[in-house]
Amino acid sequence: MAVAVTVPASTAVVPRRGQFLRAMPAKAKVGGAILAVFVLIAIIGPAIAPYDPSATNPLATGPAAPTLHHLLGTTSTGGDVLSQLLVGLRSSVLLGVLTASIATVLSMATGLTAGFLGGVADEGLSLLMNVFIVLPALPLLIVLLGYLPHSGDLPTAIVLSALGWSWGARVIRAQTLTLRGRDFIAAARETGERTWRIVVFEILPNEVSLIAANFVGTFLYAILTSVALAFIGVANFSTWNLGTMLFWAQSGDAFNIGAWWWYVPPGLAAALLGMSLVLLNFGLDELGNPRLRDSSGRRKRHQRAWRPTDPTPVERGGPAS
Repeated sequence: MAVAVTVPASTAVVPRRGQFLRAMPAKAKVGGAILAVFVLIAIIGPAIAPYDPSATNPLATGPAAPTLHHLLGTTSTGGDVLSQLLVGLRSSVLLGVLTASIATVLSMATGLTAGFLGGVADEGLSLLMNVFIVLPALPLLIVLLGYLPHSGDLPTAIVLSALGWSWGARVIRAQTLTLRGRDFIAAARETGERTWRIVVFEILPNEVSLIAANFVGTFLYAILTSVALAFIGVANFSTWNLGTMLFWAQSGDAFNIGAWWWYVPPGLAAALLGMSLVLLNFGLDELGNPRLRDSSGRRKRHQRAWRPTDPTPVERGGPAS
C-alpha cells in the first residue's frame, strides 16, 4: 500500500503579527519605539520648526541660553537650535534610510547569488567582497566626499553604501551556503522549481531576520559616519543635520564658553538614535538566533546557561559506596 508523503517546501514558519510582537525581545521593542519617535520627528520636524534654521540675528552678540521664545537657546549668530535640530533630524534619518536600503540590496543580491550558485560565481563574488572589506573606508570617504561638497544626500548615501555593503554580503552568503544543502531545498529542486523561485520563496524567507539586522546595522553605520565626517568638516554645509550642528558648535567654541544648549541636543539626539538602532539590532539578532533565544529564556526563568568552559557538573548526595 503506497503512502503519500508531503514534503514541506520550506522550513520557514511565518508567525502571525500578534505572535511576532510577543516573540520580539524587550530590547527590540524599546529600540523600535525610540526609533519610531525619531522617524516621526523627521517626518513632521520641518513643518513644526518655529523658525528658519538658517536665519541669523545681526544683533546677536553670542549664544543665548534657552528662553520661552527659543526653547533650546540660540547659536552665536542668533540661529534657533530647536529649529536646526528638527530640520537636521530629517536629513540624518533620510541619509541613514537611503544608505541602508542601497547597501542591503547590494548585500542581498551579491550574498544570495554567491551562496546559492557556488563555483566560479562564488569565488569571483567572494573576491569582490574581500576587496571591499579590506579597503580603508574612512580615508576613502574623506577623499570621495571631499569632491562632492554640495552633492546632497543621495550621492553621499551611494558612497557610504558602496563602502558598507560587503560585510552584510559575507554574512548572507554564509547563511545561504548553509540553507542550500537543506532537505527542503533538495525537495524543491526535485519538484522542478526554478532557481529564482527557490531563492525568493524558499531561501529568502529564512533570512528575513538576518537581512533586517543587516539593514539596521548599516543604518547605524551611516548615521554615525555622517556625523563624524560632518564634525571634522567633510560635509555639505548648505543643509542641516546632526553632524553640521556639532561642527558649528565646535567652530563657535561652545564647550569652552559653556553654551551646552548648542552641542548637547544634537549630541544627545545622535546618541539616542544610535542606541535605538543598537537595541533593535540586538533584538533582531536574538529573534533570529535560536541559541540567543534559549539563553534569554533561561535568564527569564532565573536559570544559568551552561558554557563550554564551565567544569563538568557532578551530582552530589548519591548513595555512599
